[in-house]
Amino acid sequence: MNGLLVGRSAELARLVRVLQSAAEGMAGVALVGGDAGIGKTRLVAELVSEARERGFHVLVGQCAELGDSLPYLPLADALRGAEPAVREAAAAHPMLGQLLPGTESVPSTGLTQQRLFGSLLGLLADIQPVLFVIEDLHWADRSTRDLLVFLSRMVQSERVCVAGTYRTDDLHRRHPLRSVLAELKRLPTVTGVELGPLASGDMSDYVATLGEVDAQELGVIVSRADGNPFYAEELFAAMAEGDSLPDGLASLLMTRVEVLSEAGQRVLRAAAVAGRRVEDELLREVSGLPLAEFEEAVREIVSRGLLRVDGYGYAFRHALLQEAVYTDLLPGERTRLHAAFARLLTSPAELAYHHLAGHELAGALSASVEAGRLAERLGAPAEAHSHYDRALGLWDRVEGAADLVGESRERLAFRSAVMAADSGDNHRAAVQLRALPPTSEVSERLAYYLYEADQPGAIAAAERAVESAEDQAALARALATHARTLLWSDRHRDVEAVTARALETARAAGVRDAEVGALLSLATYVELRGDLDKAHELIETASAEGSGDLAMDLRARFHHARIHYEQGLLAEAAEVADDGIRVAFETGLKWSTYGTDLRFLRFLIHYVAGEWDQAEAVASGFGTRVGTLPEAILSSFALFIEVARDLPAVGERLSRLRPFWYSELAAYMSRGLAAEHALWHGDPAAALDHVRAVMAPMVDGEAGVLRMAAIGLWALAELGTTEGADELRARARLAVDSGPTGEPGHLGPEGLAWAVRVEAEWHRVHGRLDVELWRRVVEAFDFGFVYEVARARWRLAEALLAAGDRDEAQAQWALARETAGKLRAAPLENALLEFGRRARFGGGGQGDGGLTAREVEVLRLVAEGLTNREIAERLFIAQKTVSVHVSNILGKLEVSTRTQAAAAGRQRGLLA
Repeated sequence: MNGLLVGRSAELARLVRVLQSAAEGMAGVALVGGDAGIGKTRLVAELVSEARERGFHVLVGQCAELGDSLPYLPLADALRGAEPAVREAAAAHPMLGQLLPGTESVPSTGLTQQRLFGSLLGLLADIQPVLFVIEDLHWADRSTRDLLVFLSRMVQSERVCVAGTYRTDDLHRRHPLRSVLAELKRLPTVTGVELGPLASGDMSDYVATLGEVDAQELGVIVSRADGNPFYAEELFAAMAEGDSLPDGLASLLMTRVEVLSEAGQRVLRAAAVAGRRVEDELLREVSGLPLAEFEEAVREIVSRGLLRVDGYGYAFRHALLQEAVYTDLLPGERTRLHAAFARLLTSPAELAYHHLAGHELAGALSASVEAGRLAERLGAPAEAHSHYDRALGLWDRVEGAADLVGESRERLAFRSAVMAADSGDNHRAAVQLRALPPTSEVSERLAYYLYEADQPGAIAAAERAVESAEDQAALARALATHARTLLWSDRHRDVEAVTARALETARAAGVRDAEVGALLSLATYVELRGDLDKAHELIETASAEGSGDLAMDLRARFHHARIHYEQGLLAEAAEVADDGIRVAFETGLKWSTYGTDLRFLRFLIHYVAGEWDQAEAVASGFGTRVGTLPEAILSSFALFIEVARDLPAVGERLSRLRPFWYSELAAYMSRGLAAEHALWHGDPAAALDHVRAVMAPMVDGEAGVLRMAAIGLWALAELGTTEGADELRARARLAVDSGPTGEPGHLGPEGLAWAVRVEAEWHRVHGRLDVELWRRVVEAFDFGFVYEVARARWRLAEALLAAGDRDEAQAQWALARETAGKLRAAPLENALLEFGRRARFGGGGQGDGGLTAREVEVLRLVAEGLTNREIAERLFIAQKTVSVHVSNILGKLEVSTRTQAAAAGRQRGLLA
């Protein structure tokens, strides 16, 4: 590789900007594409150098041409070559350690791939700032492609930069990387950099850096190289050695090979069969040369720049050279060399590759099955499925296949289907399962996958599983899955009987996972019927000891915490959620489905309990730059705190969430809060539009209708119209009386509180400020919902004042204002200040000096002795903005120093 980078300053600048953003806490991904030899590796090497100068840890991994055979190869490669500090940090994450040679696999307890991904994210967070480079993504295995997508979506505020390279000329129409690149390049965290051919002037400059060349030779190289630096290097080398210049790069490369001695060519051909890199001892064994002759041959090859020393082995200087040598091999020669490697290798995936290329079908079958089993243990289900499918394709061509691999064809096909489902392809799994004899195990998994994919046939498959169960363990699992398929169907009333049988069978047979599954289904059922005490009891039983399935255990903790939360038992909910989050973090499942659910539930508990600084800290991990629906839903939760505090992030977050408003849940979360934001900013018409859009597709009786109806009525009151008010109240009452299943009694304290607020808001729309109704709203939210109590006190104070009870109105107003101040709920505090001025309450009118809520907030921090910079950090605003606020405060309070401002604030009751 030449030492100077020529003609790529613009591309390098784009990469450095991504690196700089990562250094500043905005993670990013850079994808560098271009034809083979165009300079991708050289450009990324410059980025690596820049990263090291800036104090980044650097991980570099290479994909291999074996494709899907070796799962997570670049990650394992990066960890093997990492600096000691990184390897030490990785030791704290056992899931990563199993990728290294000589390390035992972690026993599987479910969700292995998600645990591995979470562990890597944890490692990157531990060692940040970090640059992780993945070379040659066009050869990446499926699990590495999944890992790249995961990192691109998940890294947000970490000081992490991921860079990948790929060959555009390899991406045929059906290449699996094409769809991945299309998906990734839509993400706001991803920057694409395409390298085109160097311009003639840049190419001339580049060739000049290689050595002395006359004008005629320079012209030939520039015209023949066609802007490709690697081709130019080969042309230069050929001219320097006096070789003729054949047409085409492959021919040119082979002229460099043909000048080697016979021993040198023999060694290079063997190296080409190994792939891009090969260990010294392995290469010597396959070459069949005596040690002295082998070493002399290798020295010759290295001196001519065809191979380079790489650790304890050798690597081709460029993949194009390896491809050219491999393609030039005769068919028999290629087969014999593959067979020689197969005799010496122990890695099942590599064995399968070489046996297959060497036409040794029995060896390929056996190695493929073993490679699949290893991929299962490593958490690479897509590769496991691929290996098993390859073995199934060879099955009928190998005599005694079942004895060779130690299991039947049906059993192997079942494992292949399970791995397809684990990799996210439920459709493929269902197709494979339907082709198998319908045993209870096959039918149970088919029912499970159809239910997960919301496809028809799940109940029928579950019933077949129950009918064909050959033992009590199979029957227990079939019954548990049958109960789950019935839960949301028109046969939901059968759940109780089915789960009772499932529990009896599972306990008798000692099948804990089936017992936990049945308990959770029954808990959901009785919860919907309004029997929350029974739901708690069932989930406590499910959570009492591990099921051996991490997904099931996290699911149990989530539902246990959720039911506590929905009952208004916030302390208990927090305790259970914290325990679930701890398990998720310890097992690398922070970003799994239930790991994520537990974290957003914990955020809601903080929010409701009035622990807003903690809530804001949790919400900071809900990325603004979203690219998928699950990310958008998670991001929406941050709006609770951002809207209530009127933080600057609201506008950007809403604009990024807008494309996901086609989803009912995403729209309910983000548009509902967008409606509140519009109301706080004086735009009730926009708020009403949001409410109507959210409620249009909602099912009658849904509990979410209550909150949306209350917001809609608030908007109508501000607009001064009653049109649509009756419909909103009617839909809210239906949610209370009937619920989604047509049975009342399902609402917890928060739902009932929103129901009372709907009634109070409906009267306000009609011009009636009902004191008793608003008092009931305060009492209803007083189960622990600090913010909503304060908002209800605001309306109660208005009603009391209108009824002539000025003293009680001021008392309620003061309580609301105290809470708003502690929460730093700027919009509510502004509304209370304005109401106080109109009502001429003490601390309102002239007494507050006309300060806005934000200025009062800044004044409080000034009184604590914070500097402008510290205030800016606390409030997430610019230091210059703080300076403007402080100047306004001094002017409005008619004082000249910060100390005097604090004293004046205390005298006027602004610092309560």
